[in-house]
Amino acid sequence: MSFISEIFGYLLNVLYQLFNNYGIAIIVFSVILRIILIPITIKQQISLKKSTKIQAEMNEIQKKYKNNPEKMNQEAMNLYKREKMSPFSGCLSSILQIIIILSVFWLVSQPLTYMKKINEPYNAESTDESEQVSVIDYYKNEIQKNNEGQRASYMEIEIINRYGSTDERVNLNMDFLGLDLSKVPGNNLSDWTVYIIPVLYVISSTISIRLSTGVGKKKKDKNLLTSGEEKTEEVNNELEAVESMNKNMSYMMPIMSVFIAFIAPLGLALYWLVSNILMTLERIIINKIMEHREEKENA
Repeated sequence: MSFISEIFGYLLNVLYQLFNNYGIAIIVFSVILRIILIPITIKQQISLKKSTKIQAEMNEIQKKYKNNPEKMNQEAMNLYKREKMSPFSGCLSSILQIIIILSVFWLVSQPLTYMKKINEPYNAESTDESEQVSVIDYYKNEIQKNNEGQRASYMEIEIINRYGSTDERVNLNMDFLGLDLSKVPGNNLSDWTVYIIPVLYVISSTISIRLSTGVGKKKKDKNLLTSGEEKTEEVNNELEAVESMNKNMSYMMPIMSVFIAFIAPLGLALYWLVSNILMTLERIIINKIMEHREEKENA
């Protein structure tokens, strides 16, 4: 995880040097990361579409071989093989998302370590190299002395806020449209500005979920129209089960993200907001392309 944070930090630092603004750097970083992940998003959408398509056939296999688990697993694997799908494709996508979330979390929590990569000795009064410490460690010791030994929640953010104006090495411009991206909502409950980005993220997530469920309902109605009368109720139940599962999964990630954003610097919430908007646009465009291609094939 630290290795990925190092790579992300290098990219974010290049963007920061270009724009000299932490917020703009995070926005451009989010765009670049979403572009890199487009092939995975397309694969995920195709996999989701195929999963909905083969659900009825999978249920038939489960019913037919419910007393023979070995045969049921074999037939299920044959079905995945025939459709060129992996039963673990959804899991791999979720794992990748979690890895990225945690890597970006460490990045915005420790920007001096992962972004500015400050590790040179601090030239204090002592000339003895063995007594010299890194810039980060030096300021950590200063803060701990001032706080009577109590460690701050985000020490590097505290260093930037306290010493950034006097030491260029630890200075980061975290002001974005009047918002301080170093602030943690959970530690600044009386400051209404810390709620702006998380609230916008919740709104964008709600719109994204509505659009996703709307697409699911449209597919469900289409499948019901093309199904025979005898299978209509069965297809309806199957699609409702898949739709319910997808809906629950869609709500889990935003809820988890809001909770983490509440205890993390606002830079993380900004990253999630931009990424969520871009992801929603990606899904709409990919779905339109896939639907157009499917209509062409059916014609």
